[in-house]
Amino acid sequence: MKDKLEALLQQATADLAQAASEDAVQELRVRYLGKKGELTAVMKGIGALSPEERPLIGQVVNTVRDRLEELLAATQAAVRSRSKSLRLQSERLDVTMPGRRRPMGTRHPVTLVTEEIADIFAGLGFQVAEGPEIEIDYYNFEALNFPKDHPARDMQDTFFVDDNVLLRTHTSPVQIRTMLKHAPPVRIIAPGTVYRCDSDATHSPMFHQVEGLMVDKGITFGDLKGILTIFVKQLFGSGIGVRLRPSFFPFTEPSAEVDIACVICKGKGCRVCKNTGWLEILGAGMVDPEVFRHVQYDPESVSGFAFGMGIERIAMLKYGISDMRLLFENDLRFLRQF
Repeated sequence: MKDKLEALLQQATADLAQAASEDAVQELRVRYLGKKGELTAVMKGIGALSPEERPLIGQVVNTVRDRLEELLAATQAAVRSRSKSLRLQSERLDVTMPGRRRPMGTRHPVTLVTEEIADIFAGLGFQVAEGPEIEIDYYNFEALNFPKDHPARDMQDTFFVDDNVLLRTHTSPVQIRTMLKHAPPVRIIAPGTVYRCDSDATHSPMFHQVEGLMVDKGITFGDLKGILTIFVKQLFGSGIGVRLRPSFFPFTEPSAEVDIACVICKGKGCRVCKNTGWLEILGAGMVDPEVFRHVQYDPESVSGFAFGMGIERIAMLKYGISDMRLLFENDLRFLRQF
């Protein structure tokens, strides 16, 4: 029996030397020291020995069991250390390698143009003013010389909440609110979102405008022309042509449309400008005295001008965008260009 125990220890030592994983070590533990293991099987033969041999063989069994426990523990520690080393080797982080850059968003063309316009007018002494997008009829229409029955209301395709509440159709209500709060002089621009019932390649039901207002003593149409000419040349380049054409707006008199030389054909005539060589970019005019009366300004003492432009239209001209809907579809292929 002693020979069997020594042979068992030798075999177990050889098997543990081949163990490559903790699972393999555990299987060998069960195989040799489990309740149905090989050492247990050998111990069952102790009962057949003489009384003199039993204590001696018992000592050998204990020695073999202790040796097996030591071998199992040592092998398990070695396997665990080797596994950890291999894992660290395969999962190591090379801190000298450059990191993976997160994809960064870009500034939307409407935002770019809005900020550029605001910067230009800031350099001309204008401050930015804001107002609510949900307006009442008085600020959006009536105070701007749009009486209830005025035909000019047909120019606006309005989203009405009820008979007196609406989504603003322009940012001109900000001008009224500003004049009601502040005495002259006033020099502001009002960028913001506006809403109209219209949608096609050149119109959107939600779009953005920048409107401007300057009121003081002695303001003339020449001041309006000078300010807008400086603005256009800073936005589109010093060589761009500018012209003003007579027009009509309920809240200005006289009124004008402002055109620039076509940015596509440089004024020679093309499909974009309908072969005229000119593109309309904004409307402007001298503030109607009736508007001043609504805000308690004395039209005999002060004068002023106002202007307004669609930011999307400016962006389309500046960046050569053919369809306004591209500005609202969130197509990354389009937005990444900016």
